[in-house]
Amino acid sequence: MPTMSPEPARPSEPVLHQHRRVAESFGVDAGRYDRTRPPYPDALVERIVAPGLDVLDVGCGTGIVARQFQAAGCTVLGVEPDARMADFARRGGVEVEVATFEAWDPAGRDFGAVVAGTAWHWVDPVAGAAKAAQVLRPGGRLAVFGHAFQLPPELLEALGAVYRRVVPDSPFNVQSMRQALDGYQELYARFGDRIREVDGFTDPEQWRFDWERFYTRDEWLDQMPTHGSLTQLPPDQLAEVFDGVGAAIDAMGGGFTLPYATMAITAVRTSAT
Repeated sequence: MPTMSPEPARPSEPVLHQHRRVAESFGVDAGRYDRTRPPYPDALVERIVAPGLDVLDVGCGTGIVARQFQAAGCTVLGVEPDARMADFARRGGVEVEVATFEAWDPAGRDFGAVVAGTAWHWVDPVAGAAKAAQVLRPGGRLAVFGHAFQLPPELLEALGAVYRRVVPDSPFNVQSMRQALDGYQELYARFGDRIREVDGFTDPEQWRFDWERFYTRDEWLDQMPTHGSLTQLPPDQLAEVFDGVGAAIDAMGGGFTLPYATMAITAVRTSAT
């Protein structure tokens, strides 16, 4: 799931990128976002990196992806529309330019890889692929990826109840969340379809990396305000959501193991357009 949150399990890829107000709301608490959002599997990074690789990180946020690629020996430039997130990433040692990817000016620069972690759903999928083709050197790789997860049934039901009561306009849907992993695999397959509309790429491949993480009650509640559906919620309503979700986790013994699948679509630049 691209935003690590109880968003719709089958998001509409042509629509999400138009919701700029939500897309640019995550910087309201950049420190919490960076602290609580999980990194990406080492196996994913290892399939992309090469010695001396220069990487463009689209929607780099606080620099979670960028720092992983830097640690693997890459040079990374981030592009991020939210100046608050960009400032946080810079403090962590990431060079960042503030712009949407569609409007960003590469100024003649090119790269060995273009990556987007938990961000491509905020980019126009065809315009984004075309911009990636513009800045990738032949043989360079476009790789877009994000996390999907499957909530335990008892927590899922509690979330549904509290969202219906406190945030009735939220897109959260219990039934669709039961098929979250399938929904996001389909979403990334659609990203691949959009890449196919752009000349100069090999046929996209879909990768998947399965893993899991244990969350305590406090850890799960700590990251909840970074969800797209909650970033703009007033404090009193957010407290009600915390109460309902916290009670459900307490009833589960104070914590739970969350299975993740990190989905990726990737294609290689073949020639200049």
